[in-house]
Amino acid sequence: MVVAKNVLIFDSGVGGLSVYQEIQSLLPELQYTYVFDNAAFPYGELDSDVLIKRTSAIVEHFVLSDHVDIVVIACNTASTIVLPTLREMLSIPVVGVVPAIKPAALGSTKKCIGLLATPATVERDYTYELVEQFANGVEVVMMGSTRLVEMAEDKLRGEKPDLEELAFILKKWVGLVDSIVLGCTHFPLLKEEIQAVMGKDVKMVDSGFAIAKRVKSLLESEMRSSEEIFNRVYCSAATKNEAALNRSLYSMKLSRVTHLNLPGL
Repeated sequence: MVVAKNVLIFDSGVGGLSVYQEIQSLLPELQYTYVFDNAAFPYGELDSDVLIKRTSAIVEHFVLSDHVDIVVIACNTASTIVLPTLREMLSIPVVGVVPAIKPAALGSTKKCIGLLATPATVERDYTYELVEQFANGVEVVMMGSTRLVEMAEDKLRGEKPDLEELAFILKKWVGLVDSIVLGCTHFPLLKEEIQAVMGKDVKMVDSGFAIAKRVKSLLESEMRSSEEIFNRVYCSAATKNEAALNRSLYSMKLSRVTHLNLPGL
């Protein structure tokens, strides 16, 4: 029996599911383990040393116990901080995410794009370095929103996003930008709602498909065995509205969430 290669996708919340969907759509023959550290959510409020310790401990646990072939850090905040540590610690590929500023800037006709991210991502020097490197001649207006992260989390737990609230948050960008970089993995989960508020002419840009292509390039994909592969989900703490969340996970070909208990975290 052929054993499918195992992809570990890690985030502090359910936002990384947007990345999982892109990779799983491109590579359905692989096995997936999705882990979110909701005990420490949101990561943007953690000190760097705490974030590195938690991420390293959880990722190492699954790499050792589940024979993981590749790790995807599906969190912009964690990607800017923990990737060097993980790559030094592990012998398998580790893929991170960055805001898709380059393709948005290249496709802009108004020469003005919006970067919608978390407050932590908006404040990081790394983000400004990306703008300086890839957005020559294009104005990049930035917005850091924790509320949109909460709305995305709630949507997967069965709560319908409030379009009026979303419109209020984004009103300064209406008519100004022609593209919005969804610079947090939570935000593609709200793509339809953001599109409805901003209008059909504003392009939504995220890095999910680029990450999927990167994973494909790093793995020699193997055929799925005749038995159905069990794609699993783990979290580090009890999560609200878990029944509704499990229904969303089922629709994405994922198992019910299992609570992870790691000593020292």
